[in-house]
Amino acid sequence: MGASALSRSLPVPPLWSGTAHNRHQWLLAGVGAACLALGVLVAVTVPDTDGPAAWVMTVAGCLAIGLLLLTGTLAFVHVHVRIDRDALEVRCGHVGLPRRRIPLADVVDASYQPCTPMHWGGWGYRYRQSHGAAVVVRKGPALVLELGGGRRFTVTVDDAEAAVTVLRGLLPTGPGPARPGTA
Repeated sequence: MGASALSRSLPVPPLWSGTAHNRHQWLLAGVGAACLALGVLVAVTVPDTDGPAAWVMTVAGCLAIGLLLLTGTLAFVHVHVRIDRDALEVRCGHVGLPRRRIPLADVVDASYQPCTPMHWGGWGYRYRQSHGAAVVVRKGPALVLELGGGRRFTVTVDDAEAAVTVLRGLLPTGPGPARPGTA
């Protein structure tokens, strides 16, 4: 393998990376695990004296609620944001899914602002017609990207101000120093 092929296959080092965590999500994940355990316990130990339909619905309900809570909360326990010369990448949870990669060519401007889950309708990957898309894992500072076509993407991340400074330095028409957003 030649030197140029090797350099193309190596990952690009990040210019900035940051994370945000939500320890409260672990409580919901625990509730999900308890619902799964309850479903298994009912399936193994409780006879279907009220008929098989009631027994199946109970077991299936416990398992479904448990899986939804467990997977939905573990995906948003933390978020990792990475900026390199080409793009900003957002990865959620321990598996890195959901994941979003935004090419810097699509970014018009960047700012930071306070963010609350209540503003977006809760934790997770959110979309609101008037606000755009967001990854919200906790209350606090958020990086806000203004994208082409009037779109907006927000992600809660520690030290969002430093991310804005790095992004603005990479944008072709860097609008100046980092400042809080007004939206």
